[in-house]
Amino acid sequence: MSRRRRGGPLVGVRVVEMGALGPVPFAGMLFSDLGADVIRVDRPGPPPAEDPALFLTKRGRRSIVVDAKNEHGRGVILDLVRTADVLLEGNRPGIMEKLGLGPEDCHDARPSLVYGRATGWGQDGPNAHTAGHDINYIALSGVLWGIGRPDERPTPPLNLLGDYGGGGMLLAFGVLAALHEARASGLGQVVDAAMLDGTALMSMLIWEMRVRGLHEDARGVNLLDTGAPFYDVYECSDGRFVAVGALEPQFYAELCRGVGFEEHLDADRRQPQLDRSSWPARKQEMQRLFAQRTRDEWQSLLEHTDACVAPVLSWAEAPAHPHNVARQTFADIDGVLQPAPAPRFSRTPAAVQAPACAPGEHTAEVLAELGADDEEQTRLRRIGALG
Repeated sequence: MSRRRRGGPLVGVRVVEMGALGPVPFAGMLFSDLGADVIRVDRPGPPPAEDPALFLTKRGRRSIVVDAKNEHGRGVILDLVRTADVLLEGNRPGIMEKLGLGPEDCHDARPSLVYGRATGWGQDGPNAHTAGHDINYIALSGVLWGIGRPDERPTPPLNLLGDYGGGGMLLAFGVLAALHEARASGLGQVVDAAMLDGTALMSMLIWEMRVRGLHEDARGVNLLDTGAPFYDVYECSDGRFVAVGALEPQFYAELCRGVGFEEHLDADRRQPQLDRSSWPARKQEMQRLFAQRTRDEWQSLLEHTDACVAPVLSWAEAPAHPHNVARQTFADIDGVLQPAPAPRFSRTPAAVQAPACAPGEHTAEVLAELGADDEEQTRLRRIGALG
């Protein structure tokens, strides 16, 4: 994909993305997929040894290399900020201020700028200046405690909750909200997106269930944490798995009929589906029944019913599933398979604008847009502003 594709609901929005890890590149990718012109400011350094196109979360951007510690490099970044609607950064609190690129500096250059800041702990608080990663932030939020089997250690859900759900998604959501307000007021503001806060917010349903007496602190004994026999993963005869989510009574009845568990439909008159005292025995029976067929046999029997059963697909299998193929959930971008943009828009469809590029690939192009001719660009390189 050599040319950049322009389209999506955010065409006309320019985003400056300060090179970072985790939530910031993910949010930058979301903005790019939706049509924004995202310019990533990469730090000086050796180029990656791998093909840049393999860094999938960096797709769709242009990249310039600027040394933000250089006074003249700082000036280049502020020139870029003057053309932007949004800045995204993921440094520890105070770092951007030390570089002369904090919110006050950038708002002096562009009063309407939305300044999005992603951190683990937030911009303030006792932990604000300490290091951490996804697993640490979801631990402090309480969410990690609740993920796992009874009497086993909590199970980290990859880095999907902190980095991407509570971090990148809520960073993008907050920035879009502030951008909407800035269009009316003409004034920007700072969006403080902490992975800790975002992960806690994502657990709202569990907090609701707790206050209603429907969720215990113990792991693996509740409705949604594999405690219920009708909401769990079961191993099949071939060692593969199916996921069962038959929460509602009518779906549970369909599940029971589908797996040969009909006697429990009659038993439900004495022991309702939500009677927790019956769950351990019912789960053992479910385990026995699912172990009698292969995963694909169960898929063929139940997938297109209301039993709420789906095959647990591997990373390699998922793109080939007929539903994912029909939805084009995954996309082949210049021979590299990856998730396609989401969500879908009826009038202004999102699209991958281009594969990820090498750091600094568009430095000359972007500087020319900012008014720097060849002589000026040569000068900036000579004085170290461009690394």
